[in-house]
Amino acid sequence: MAKKRARKTAKRKPGKKAAPKRKAAKVKGPRRRAKADVKAAHGALRPWTNAEIEEAFRRFKAANPEPQGELKHINPFTLLVAVVLSAQATDAGVNKATPALFALADTPEKMARLGEDKVRELIKTIGLYRTKARNVVALSRMLVEQHGGQVPQSREALEALPGVGRKTANVVLNIAFGEPTIAVDTHIFRVGNRTGLATGKTPLEVEQKLEQVVPAQYKRHAHHWLILHGRYTCLARKPRCEVCIIADLCQWPGKTVVQK
Repeated sequence: MAKKRARKTAKRKPGKKAAPKRKAAKVKGPRRRAKADVKAAHGALRPWTNAEIEEAFRRFKAANPEPQGELKHINPFTLLVAVVLSAQATDAGVNKATPALFALADTPEKMARLGEDKVRELIKTIGLYRTKARNVVALSRMLVEQHGGQVPQSREALEALPGVGRKTANVVLNIAFGEPTIAVDTHIFRVGNRTGLATGKTPLEVEQKLEQVVPAQYKRHAHHWLILHGRYTCLARKPRCEVCIIADLCQWPGKTVVQK
């Protein structure tokens, strides 16, 4: 027995510690997951420490240093239109309709001239297309009349446009103008509450908490990291905890952390 221990010890290099095992997680059954989500929705999870938050975003950056939005666009105006069209619709669905639309109208002036009927015909595969067509043409006219055909760089001016709310304004400010804003959609709302990273009863509450806790050096891309995490890993019905890079930091009780 002593010889075996000696051989094992001899294989290790002097002064070098064994690498720690990476922690992973397994999701629990449907009932336990449902109870865990209820608990999370009531804000009953332990808040993250500053060190845990720092580590989570360090991992997000290491895995995806320059995350990109998935809505196709050409310029700030087409980004604004795409985000307006994406309300209660998927990015993939919007991306199928916008190439033909933007080929004809990639500026507010062209979109206003195109008119509501033509815009409606081009985006009819998108949910709520009638209302969205009306808003797109109306906001295009406002941009021409009040902003010289340019997309404004303030949240207040953006939110004054037809069909533009706080989330849309934050997305445009972040992607088009590089502002460190965090737009809370259904994915980020779920991730914030489920993990315990930033809990809140409303998207605004979650946004405000994220603004408080996300380290400054990570705020520029925090929106993208969290939305992509919610879209592809922290899924609504059955999150993919087994491949989650922050599983050991997450406070959600619907999973079991294991050594990998």
